[in-house]
Amino acid sequence: MQRYLFVLVACLSLGLAPFAPEPHIVGKLRWVLGGAHGMAAMDWLDLLFHGAPWLALLGMAALDLARWIGRRRSVEGRGAGT
Repeated sequence: MQRYLFVLVACLSLGLAPFAPEPHIVGKLRWVLGGAHGMAAMDWLDLLFHGAPWLALLGMAALDLARWIGRRRSVEGRGAGT
C-alpha cells in the first residue's frame, strides 16, 4: 500500500483539482465523450495532465494484478507435479 501513497495523493490533488463546481477531469471527460467539439490543444494537454495520475494508478494496479496472477499460476503448477 505504501507504494501507492504518492500516486493516490497525486490523484486526489492534481487529478481532481480544481474541485468546484466539479472536478476538472470530470468536465474534460464529459467534453471528450460528447464529441470533443471545440477542444483546442491546450484542452487536450489539460486532460493529459489531470489524467496522468489516474493513468499511473491504473498502470500500477494492472502490473500488480499481472504479478499476482503469475505467482498464483506458478504455485499451482508446482503443486500439481510434486
